[in-house]
Amino acid sequence: MIKSIYVIGSLRNPNVTEFSNQIENLGIEAFSSWMGAGERADDAWKEYQTARGLDFGEALKEYAAQHVFKFDKFHLDRTEAAVLLLPAGKSGHLELGYTIGHGKPGYIVFEQMPEDRWDVMYAFATKVFFSRQEFLDELRIPF
Repeated sequence: MIKSIYVIGSLRNPNVTEFSNQIENLGIEAFSSWMGAGERADDAWKEYQTARGLDFGEALKEYAAQHVFKFDKFHLDRTEAAVLLLPAGKSGHLELGYTIGHGKPGYIVFEQMPEDRWDVMYAFATKVFFSRQEFLDELRIPF
């Protein structure tokens, strides 16, 4: 049974916190402390670095970016699995790919069946779910 899971999502997805709480109610650690930065964190970081005259490449090497990156990577490395709650952006998909690439289970949860665009690369995931409840039910079954 999974004891710890990194919850991946968007800073702009208000469902991440509730989803993490639902996982924790099953007795599984659900790491999502990155949400504490708030929905404007990435925008504020860009505005600040741009005002300092840095471009994206330079800003990625700067202390604050490296601090956040190492914080997230540490928790991706220490947890046993990851779950991507959609919608999420590029960084969330990179985090899921990193997890799967390191041999850990990586799950994707859609809030509902996608109607607009399908992507075959989601087949990289250990399993894809089409509701939070479907994923939570799976967690109740020992892996």
